[in-house]
Amino acid sequence: MRYRVLGGTGIEVSHHCLGAMMFGSVANDDRDEGVRIIHRALDAGINFVDTADMYSAGDSEEIVGKALQGRRDDVVLATKVHFPLGEGRNRSGNSRRYVVRAVEDSLRRLDTDWIDVYQVHRPDYTTDVEETLSVLTDLVREGKIRAFGCSTFPASEIVEAHHVALNRGLMRFRTEQPPYSMLARGIERTVLPTCQRLGMGVLVWSPLASGFLSGRHRRGASAEAFRATLTPDRFDESLPGNAAKFEAVEKFAELADEMGVTLPALAIAFATTHPAVTSAITGPRTMEQLESLLEGASLVLTDDVLDRIDEIVPPGTDTYDVQAGWKPASLVDVHQRRRPLDRR
Repeated sequence: MRYRVLGGTGIEVSHHCLGAMMFGSVANDDRDEGVRIIHRALDAGINFVDTADMYSAGDSEEIVGKALQGRRDDVVLATKVHFPLGEGRNRSGNSRRYVVRAVEDSLRRLDTDWIDVYQVHRPDYTTDVEETLSVLTDLVREGKIRAFGCSTFPASEIVEAHHVALNRGLMRFRTEQPPYSMLARGIERTVLPTCQRLGMGVLVWSPLASGFLSGRHRRGASAEAFRATLTPDRFDESLPGNAAKFEAVEKFAELADEMGVTLPALAIAFATTHPAVTSAITGPRTMEQLESLLEGASLVLTDDVLDRIDEIVPPGTDTYDVQAGWKPASLVDVHQRRRPLDRR
């Protein structure tokens, strides 16, 4: 296991981060197995664990909290806030009112006194970013969190938040958590260069492209794996939009075979090669999946291999809509895309 400093925080983290999204009622509701998987990852040298309050409606945080008892001081713990955990007004978003409540709930579920990296899970276009940065700065000063970051923010909004922090004397986002894989390289255009210029740490999610690079989904084979049951449209070979993914996966699988490594090992090694990336989040659902991912932890890709990957999916290219489950207000709200009829 290799380690890198997370941006300008001075916090040293493993280049593999254990993602806990699959722990809990949505995926693997065996809490004891979740604890065993976390312990195995820590024993293998992973010291970075990432979860979110909305994963299995808080179950994931509770499982992580249980697993870290007696080992908390050795682990860099990250979680997130933004998405609703229940019905009702003012129970989601990035407002001071909600963040103050959400962090206390996360601390309770995680059974800890502090969170190392507290992340805003998505932008909130109803809340001024100054409001969000202000409450997060207060939480650092209160000792409840050590640093904070954003997740899946466009480059323009990362820059805006940076300048607001400087102009208002607030602490700034120290990390960004975007999607990144051999099939989804769009962030290479602006997000990763922006994070490099601002000295931000980057922990990328979905390096296996939501399971597409797990080796289980191949052209002409039925996709019966867990991910395919959750989002079948992503794995339906008959849909035109998936053709490019299947074609690329076949080529990546051939490359992995030539190298004598597994496809997941190749995919995760790729995700940690970019100089802006600090750590890649891997989210195993079972112990078997974790062991498979750990096998590739020491894999280093040569320039020849990276050139082959660039030929299959060129830099800066997404072969699918990596944000299919979330859209910014500028696309969702029709009034932000169309002038009023009397002014057209």
